[in-house]
Amino acid sequence: MRKFLVVLDDSRECLNAMRFAAMRAAKTGGGVEVLSVIPPEEFNHWIGVGDIMRQEARERIEVHFEVFAKWMRDRQNVDPELVIREGEPLNEILAQIQEDADVGVLVLGAGTEKGGPGPLVTQLTRNSGSLPIPVTIVPGDMSKERLEAIT
Repeated sequence: MRKFLVVLDDSRECLNAMRFAAMRAAKTGGGVEVLSVIPPEEFNHWIGVGDIMRQEARERIEVHFEVFAKWMRDRQNVDPELVIREGEPLNEILAQIQEDADVGVLVLGAGTEKGGPGPLVTQLTRNSGSLPIPVTIVPGDMSKERLEAIT
């Protein structure tokens, strides 16, 4: 089964990327894999404190994921899977794509702020010619109705 890999982070545009991935998966018989990356700088503390912070980060991610997962199950009949990795986001996204042969499309949300579409979109589009899978970039301010119409 082809899976849509979507990145879960704290950005506003993440919501549209999640919606798009779930809608496309539902309409094509695919799956959704949600990847959340914990950056290494969050744990540059004493070992015990770093372990506690790591566990708290994982718990926050799981709660955040469950909100999206419930919507995907209830509205799109898609049961997403969660993958949590630690490291630099770009490296971990590429590693996940390499390690999971079922991932067929990477879905990213593009920010609408003056600073551009966001660091992941910028970095990945710069290297898009050498990626092993296509990347779908979903505008962060696209309406839910428009997303439904194009999926």
